[in-house]
Amino acid sequence: MDHTIKIDSVTGLARNWGRFDNYTVTHGRKDGTQQTVSREVYDHGSAAAVLMYAPATGDVILTRQFRLPPHLNGDPAWLIEAPAGLLDGEVPAVAARREATEETGYEPEHLQFLFNVYMSPGSLTEKCACFLAEYTPGQKVNEGGGLAEEGEDIEVFELGLDGALAMIGSGEICDAKTILMLQALQLRLK
Repeated sequence: MDHTIKIDSVTGLARNWGRFDNYTVTHGRKDGTQQTVSREVYDHGSAAAVLMYAPATGDVILTRQFRLPPHLNGDPAWLIEAPAGLLDGEVPAVAARREATEETGYEPEHLQFLFNVYMSPGSLTEKCACFLAEYTPGQKVNEGGGLAEEGEDIEVFELGLDGALAMIGSGEICDAKTILMLQALQLRLK
């Protein structure tokens, strides 16, 4: 396969929270020929997420917050997710700790890197570094709920891992990174 890639042009479409650009790109095909395509790409930066687990109780901490895109697709706008956020110039582990503490009020313990995942590689540049951490129930360092100045209004709740896994099957949890991290935790505990 010819792996050459040439960016022929970039046209800026929008600059707001992130960058939205139209790219014209020529790339090699598996038959050795070249192909030129046009693709729109949204770049708002990469992110980090952390699933927090209490080994003593078997509980996980999840959040629920407003997400416009699911609503636009006809789904519930209040999505259940593991704490996550943009890197904001930090290394992923630092961002994961910051986001977990801001959103849940708990300081993650024993942070372990799980994997990197592209959230929607056909149109987004976002790569999410996913982590697993422990927490101790009842030992909050702040109220959590996110940052009001960022428009965050986050509900925090704890539930058993089995209950969270059942919520994947029922469709109550449909966030990709959260599903992957819950399944990764389940595999580690077997």
